[in-house]
Amino acid sequence: QVQLVESGGGLVQPGGSLGLSCVASGNIFSLANMAWYRQAPGKQRELVAVISRGFTTTYADYVKGRFTISRDNAKKTVYLQMNNLNPEDTAAYYCNQYGTNYWGKGTLVTVSS
Repeated sequence: QVQLVESGGGLVQPGGSLGLSCVASGNIFSLANMAWYRQAPGKQRELVAVISRGFTTTYADYVKGRFTISRDNAKKTVYLQMNNLNPEDTAAYYCNQYGTNYWGKGTLVTVSS
């Protein structure tokens, strides 16, 4: 059983930065591909970024150049650094063991002046 716990959400002004963390339980974190998704109010959940077990990263076009996904296998943690945020980035952000049905409960990011 895998549990994922996100943290780091909050209120930030447009143009600001925020960092999210997701701590995983279980013994196979280093072998897992990990991802961040987001879901804005009234919209479907969408993929933000993926980091493979080999540290290869992939980003959605709408965050490319602004967001950075990373991982620390020793800490069983995946991170999402978000820069130059805009109001369209407002959403609940979810951590996911990519390709599985293991999800965190989400952390809310609000970008507003």
